[in-house]
Amino acid sequence: MTSSIRLHRAADRFHTAAGWLDSHHSFSFGHHRDPNNVHHGQLLVLNDDRVAAGTGFETHPHQDMEIVTWVLDGELEHKDSEGNRGLIYPGLAQRMTAGSGIWHSEKNKAEDADVHFIQMWIVPDTARVDPGYQQMDINEHLTRGGLVPVASGMGHDSAISIQQRDAALWAARLTPGERIEVPDAAFAHVFVAKGSADFEQVGALATGDAVRMTAGGTPTITAGDDGAEVLIWQTGDLPR
Repeated sequence: MTSSIRLHRAADRFHTAAGWLDSHHSFSFGHHRDPNNVHHGQLLVLNDDRVAAGTGFETHPHQDMEIVTWVLDGELEHKDSEGNRGLIYPGLAQRMTAGSGIWHSEKNKAEDADVHFIQMWIVPDTARVDPGYQQMDINEHLTRGGLVPVASGMGHDSAISIQQRDAALWAARLTPGERIEVPDAAFAHVFVAKGSADFEQVGALATGDAVRMTAGGTPTITAGDDGAEVLIWQTGDLPR
């Protein structure tokens, strides 16, 4: 596998503006199609969404996908056809296993505030499993500093589980000047959800910037003057 580290600026993402929804897509999504930008390893979707007060995604289906939602500001209400219901807020990790098929909705019930969240889709290692749902508050772990496992198929006890043995999502809320190392992985995707940071070998990153690594080792990320919230996926490759 050839080693590479590629910078993707926030301004270069695909953009959907639908009035109630303002979304930036890191990969091809919906009517935005680029055959050279459809995934990074097993990560197929990373959408940076803002949903206006009193609106949201109506009930719609998914199949054979691990969907992880991470709220940055506000609250998002989840309902699905399996009877699961949850209110997702900052620091609450949430995963929906679409499996053999599930319908769900995501709504912003607030009357006067947007909800801002990152939604990410991972290819599962097994098709047609039973649909599932899990959520876990990890705020206590995040306040201790450093990288925290958020969603994992690798057996991390403190994370919600996903149906992909080769993937894990890590999060960090970094104070100014705090440093972390990117986990060593065949494929790593680093996303600055808030704040700014300096990425070894790349340079300065702002909110919405990302770095895609292939066999890239364990470079250091240092938070900027206002700190940073960083999401890092480590995954294997898609099956060939």
